[in-house]
Amino acid sequence: MKIAVAGTGYVGLVAGVCFADKGYDVTCVDVDEEKLELMRRGISPIYESGLEELMRKNNAAGRLHYTSDYKAAYKNADVIFIGVGTPEQPDGSANLTYITAAAKQIAESVERDCLVVVKSTVPVGTNDEVERLITAGLKHDVKIEVASNPEFLSQGSAVRDTLCAARVVIGTESETAEKILKELYAPFGIPIVSVNRRTAEMIKYACNDFLALKISYMNDIANLCELVGADIEDVAAAMAYDKRIGAGFLNAGTGYGGSCFPKDTKALLYLANKAGYELKTVRAAVEVNEEQKTSLFKKALKRLSSFENLKAAVLGLTFKPGTDDLREAPSLANIALLLDAGADICVYDPVGAANMKKKYPTELAYADTPEAALSGADVCFIFTEWDEIKGVSPKTYKKLMKTPLVFDGRNIYGKNEMSEAGVEYYSLGR
Repeated sequence: MKIAVAGTGYVGLVAGVCFADKGYDVTCVDVDEEKLELMRRGISPIYESGLEELMRKNNAAGRLHYTSDYKAAYKNADVIFIGVGTPEQPDGSANLTYITAAAKQIAESVERDCLVVVKSTVPVGTNDEVERLITAGLKHDVKIEVASNPEFLSQGSAVRDTLCAARVVIGTESETAEKILKELYAPFGIPIVSVNRRTAEMIKYACNDFLALKISYMNDIANLCELVGADIEDVAAAMAYDKRIGAGFLNAGTGYGGSCFPKDTKALLYLANKAGYELKTVRAAVEVNEEQKTSLFKKALKRLSSFENLKAAVLGLTFKPGTDDLREAPSLANIALLLDAGADICVYDPVGAANMKKKYPTELAYADTPEAALSGADVCFIFTEWDEIKGVSPKTYKKLMKTPLVFDGRNIYGKNEMSEAGVEYYSLGR
């Protein structure tokens, strides 16, 4: 079975590489020639564990190809996956420009019957519109069906999440489309949940927004714990025993970020409002998250009164470990506030610094190690729980900082161990 994939971001590239690894002939389509050349050399344009190894393996095997010639890629494909971005618009709705462009390119290119599969996260009803666009724009006498197959990837573990997924969700409107997708996924040996297209689209949003809600709930409880003298980590540990709740996403922190939760919560709110319904729980999750992002800055400002001419060390820039993605990362909001407040900022992140330099090429100092960032600092903020940061001993803060004052947004350290090391330490919910 010949597969073509539109888009080489997290969704498209990971899907294409994993399908190639299962023995399929896969062509990945992108408009950026420099990016394509990197991928042909086995270099991934995104930081994702295990991805480059699989790229090099399947490039060498001749199963994985990269091109900007979409007409050649789509011409004789059996299945075409759309894995392009659907970024957030100012009103919270999903920008479907790239989806529409891919649909039109497919319509003018296909010369045989094929199945078009939308893997991108899209509002309910988008697959219907994609089918309408393709059918209306066909240049050849062929039959095209459209199916939904949303991704459930976590950045940092996307390859594992694809090859060893808990389930595959497919949304189809015919037995033929359902059969093709089941056959396509057979080598993965993963349970398949088969529903109609609109239900598949909703499943994706329902899952992501539930996890976002869970994060915001725990952060809300953490804030209350601080006020009443409870410990959020003990609360979370006890909650995790309850199978109805589960152990995942119970850690308090500075809020969720990344390419999914922020835009998907807002997109579902937009969809609900358009349908005349208010999703109060999701709205609350968004509001709590926005407040939580700058909770550390507010704690520090209360303690210091002013950041003018103070050196602030920022450890961790990405929204979570295992990725170089800065989208909606809590570090961004806090760094902007610190700069406005007159702080001199030195940052450290093992993989995210290059992306931060695109935003702040000269305004920040960049350190190659956590220790270098801490040297001479008046205050330290921790936003990402990278192993490199967790490996810094409490005594190091005392030794290197001008004033050992630490605001930990990921609760990396124990309060007692920091106190014993002579560090003034603030965390969340403890």
